[in-house]
Amino acid sequence: MILNHHSDLPRNLRFLVVVTSDSIANKISKGEQFLDKSGDFAINSIKAAKHTVVDRLYLPNDISLIREAIRGAALKGMADIILISGGTGPGPRDVTVEAIRPLFEKELPGFGELFRQMSYEKVGTPAIASRATAGVINGVVVFALPGSPDAVKLAIDKIILPESPHLVKMVRGSTHA
Repeated sequence: MILNHHSDLPRNLRFLVVVTSDSIANKISKGEQFLDKSGDFAINSIKAAKHTVVDRLYLPNDISLIREAIRGAALKGMADIILISGGTGPGPRDVTVEAIRPLFEKELPGFGELFRQMSYEKVGTPAIASRATAGVINGVVVFALPGSPDAVKLAIDKIILPESPHLVKMVRGSTHA
């Protein structure tokens, strides 16, 4: 008998969407309206794939605040996947990678490598500016993506949604989901 190693994958994953943006955080603090195309796209795609979005958080580009929020969410087990949009470029305010990489129990370098390759195929050499990364924190898979809507769409549609059930199963270390 041939077994399909994908037959027992988890079917409804819980996602936490975190957007790091000084401008959005500033608008929230002032009670102003804002548009979050990347976060909206992520949530719509996750729901269309029949997964659950447990929450969406907005954080300024601050290492301590990002680290505290991600560590807290992972320790509470509130999500199977944490998706962070923003703060992965080379600019001085891009600190998401510095905030989360020290928390990784295991890093998933293939995600960043594949994302940059796919980005290169779409946009060319500007893909080198992305420091997109992924890893595991307290049994939760964490993805850090650029903040642009096109980057979020590429990562979610082509990598994250197709592979998340398999990654969660492997992280759980079980043969049954």
